[in-house]
Amino acid sequence: MSVKYAHTNLIAKDWKRMADFYREVFGCTPVPPERDLSGEWLDKAVGLKNSQINGIHLRLPGYGETGPTLEIFQYSSMPRHPVIKANTPGFSHIAFSVDNVEDTAKKIFKNGGSPMGELTVHEVSGIGTLTLQYTADPEGNIVEIQNWELG
Repeated sequence: MSVKYAHTNLIAKDWKRMADFYREVFGCTPVPPERDLSGEWLDKAVGLKNSQINGIHLRLPGYGETGPTLEIFQYSSMPRHPVIKANTPGFSHIAFSVDNVEDTAKKIFKNGGSPMGELTVHEVSGIGTLTLQYTADPEGNIVEIQNWELG
């Protein structure tokens, strides 16, 4: 059996704004074409009636032209999104390894994101120094930014 990670899906209220955020802050690159999906096949696959999706896949940085993607989709009809916190059950956050956590946090905030936690530095015995901050993208999804200095 062969298994390979393919993508993570993010459902957005405004898929274009979210795609712009992840492109600008993290250097994700579009994988054409933009998606405009509907039909009986989609309804069957997602378990919804009369579903219609628009969006795009963004190649995540650091893995080359065949690496995994962040699939940002917007349904034509969606329920209200609950407030997500670090301890909310289910998938919690996406994380990016960055050169400079503080500079990346500033870029996140400049592009419509917000802080969730504080910039934190922690020595992990036998491993090194972890610098991290929990932030949120413009729609409140948790984005962890981290840097390890191994020692």
